[in-house]
Amino acid sequence: MSLKHDTHCDQELSRLEQTFRRLKSPLDEFIHYDASSGLLLMGCAILALILANTSLATQYDHIRHTTISLEIGPFSLSHTLHHWINDGLMALFFFLVGLEIKREILVGELACLRQALLPVGAAVGGMIVPALIYAAINRGTIGASGWAIPMATDIAFALGVLILLGKRIPKALFGFLLALAIVDDLGAILVIALFYTKAIDWNMLLAATFLFLLLIGCNGVGIRRPLPYFLLGGLLWLALLHSGIHATLAGVLTALTVPARPRCRPSQSITILSRLLKQFDKVRKPGKTIVGNDQAQEVLQALEKGLTNMASPLQRLEQRIHPWSAFLIVPLFALANTGVPIELAGLAATLRHPVTLGVILGLVGGKAVGVFTSVWLLKLTGISHLPPGITFHHVAGVSLLAGIGFTMSIFIGELSFAGQEELLLQAKTGILLASLLAGISGFLWLRLTSAADQ
Repeated sequence: MSLKHDTHCDQELSRLEQTFRRLKSPLDEFIHYDASSGLLLMGCAILALILANTSLATQYDHIRHTTISLEIGPFSLSHTLHHWINDGLMALFFFLVGLEIKREILVGELACLRQALLPVGAAVGGMIVPALIYAAINRGTIGASGWAIPMATDIAFALGVLILLGKRIPKALFGFLLALAIVDDLGAILVIALFYTKAIDWNMLLAATFLFLLLIGCNGVGIRRPLPYFLLGGLLWLALLHSGIHATLAGVLTALTVPARPRCRPSQSITILSRLLKQFDKVRKPGKTIVGNDQAQEVLQALEKGLTNMASPLQRLEQRIHPWSAFLIVPLFALANTGVPIELAGLAATLRHPVTLGVILGLVGGKAVGVFTSVWLLKLTGISHLPPGITFHHVAGVSLLAGIGFTMSIFIGELSFAGQEELLLQAKTGILLASLLAGISGFLWLRLTSAADQ
């Protein structure tokens, strides 16, 4: 009996050791989620296109515009499913983006000023040039308000393409693209806040400001549990929804107030955990499970709490929300927003439309020129330098991949052309075609140039 038990324990220990060997770094885990999400995102986009261009188009449109109401006593909130996804679920997506921005600024690629200059400069160049190209093509037309559409980069799709290239790509390139895309997201958030705001309801804005200050206060007094942040963040979302400022920004503002420091310092946590492990070794009974051992159970609970206290609330929330965002929220957004009816007879006219042309040239050409030129100038002037292992042909490939706009571009398109279905259709067609061209060209460039280096 003892021999069998020892053999079973050895097997469990072996499996546990294998699990620890498979542990991923935060960057590896982030890349894994976003790469897998990119494939699901592509599937949802294709499904939406099929639904919008078959006999199911009427049912697809009916489902998107189904009204869903939330009533609690005298309080009532009624919107279409499409609106709930774009303004409700996407607030959680923006919450995750806010957490990523804060982490990158504190401890990531953006923490060191000299190191941050390269992705920041690349992102700024990759936003300005596409916006200028679109604005030049659509100057004086009704589509001019969509100038911000080609500014964005989709992290999930872009990282997904790099994953397909495998070991041909240096790991530092993933970090560079991730930092670039996060700065890109920050730029898109600022654009939404400054340029896509309706008439302001100052009372609601005042309420939102008060709630934001309360969130900052929660951080200041040391509240580490996520519930108060979610409750106040939900109220902040409601206040912004009725203020005229886009409600999804509540997600970013809430994320910025989430504590980034753990409850205990690492040295304190290690001391406490070591003491608890010794205590567990004393109270456990060799050869028996701990199911009926109350003392051992109490020590295990204390160990679990100690491990939780070693991680910051920001880390824990990012790890918990990332899978929900990657595998539910963003795919649902794609399913609800990429159903573009395509008429082959009118495709040539669509491609010549200033909005479609501005989006395609902005994303495919403007992004590539803006990102690459910015990096080249920063390197030439000595302001910054390329990360180890990265060459300019890697930068050129990433510059092309940055033209995959998709999620954020579609989101900005929805804001730019709200109530203008024809222009929104042209914009979405341009986004889908540009993202496809950017993804294929970036993949082929990196594959061919990386193969030549080997």
